[in-house]
Amino acid sequence: MACFKVVFFVLLFLLQSSPDSSASLSAIAAARAEATGTRGKDAEALLNNNLTDQISPSLRNCTSLIRDRLEGKCLTGNLSEAFGICPNFNDIALSNNRFYGEASPKWGQCHNLASPTISNNNISGKTPDAAAGYASWLEKHPSALNSFDSIIKEAKGKRVVVFLDYDGTLSPIVEDPDKAFMSDEMRSAVSEVAGYFPTSIISGRSREKVEEFVQLNNVYYAGSHGLDIMAPSKAVKSSDRKVNDGAFQPAKSFLPAIQEISIELEDNIREIQGARIEDNRFCISVHYRQVPPEDHEILKEKVKSLVENHPKLCLTEGKMVLEVRPSIEWNKGQALNYLLDTLGFSNAKDVLPFYIGDDRTDEDAFKVIASRREGFLIIVSSIPKDTMAQYSLRDPSEVLAFLLRLAKYRKSEIPFSE
Repeated sequence: MACFKVVFFVLLFLLQSSPDSSASLSAIAAARAEATGTRGKDAEALLNNNLTDQISPSLRNCTSLIRDRLEGKCLTGNLSEAFGICPNFNDIALSNNRFYGEASPKWGQCHNLASPTISNNNISGKTPDAAAGYASWLEKHPSALNSFDSIIKEAKGKRVVVFLDYDGTLSPIVEDPDKAFMSDEMRSAVSEVAGYFPTSIISGRSREKVEEFVQLNNVYYAGSHGLDIMAPSKAVKSSDRKVNDGAFQPAKSFLPAIQEISIELEDNIREIQGARIEDNRFCISVHYRQVPPEDHEILKEKVKSLVENHPKLCLTEGKMVLEVRPSIEWNKGQALNYLLDTLGFSNAKDVLPFYIGDDRTDEDAFKVIASRREGFLIIVSSIPKDTMAQYSLRDPSEVLAFLLRLAKYRKSEIPFSE
């Protein structure tokens, strides 16, 4: 809703200064009513700019209206086309609405506007202090989009390898983990990047689930935090035939213990409202995003007590999820090393890994790349967090923009004769 109000107020400002403002406002009101399925008083509220008093609850809930309908054009850098106006949109927005927020190229021509908060009524829920804290964090972890030219400068003459997390990186974090779908635009961007650089997706999800979401056959899949790895049908290069002949599964002997605790978890936490168990084959995820806050600790204690009875298993925690995993020295960092070896890059001095992820489990991979002293670590986050990453991206839409720029850069480097 915040984005909706921001755009509407700016459009209103621009159009009221034009000779045809009345007709234009009517057109915008009609368009907004059509876009949101509103009629009657909602359309009138839009026309009268009386959003706070007259707008109905149904329209208040349309928090992703602008994102869903216009972000695609914004990402191409053609925001003026998206709105049909606004050559000076950003300057007017900044001067009239006093936005808080860091620069973000995902808004195309309005390149200094991102995730804004309107200071006078705090629509997005971010306070000036929170915005200032994020701005301070960005000084230590600058935007990978804003830093793209310097990143690419270091990539000259190197063999780039791309590693990607899935949830929160290629797809948004959602309430229902079964509905964490990636967009067609993201799928196309990942496919294009994979056509130029060896690309792997390393996720805590089961490998089969990630494959189902991504639907690409030109990337490596590492599910269960790297405990289940499969190469694409035509691997780029391999020094380990095991990954081409079938999946590499270093924790296969732990499957009986994992299946046993999965049944125990189902029996013991079913009474906790909102708790959800996801079987990722080599790890069990207990999601509590929909569990009432007062029950979080109860759930954690139940899961912890069950895991303590299984010496072959251990418990880790991610974003609103508890994960039961094999007690084996294997994580996303070891998976990354395995994939580099599979590609024949383990000892190469000219390899430059890119890793983009949003979760604390991605820090294991960041650590491995940092130890190589060559590579780029990019955290996906809209809030400050402790991380080894050098750079940041705010959300999956900025990941999409970064991947498109990476593919565009590589395409421009390829001679026409190739």
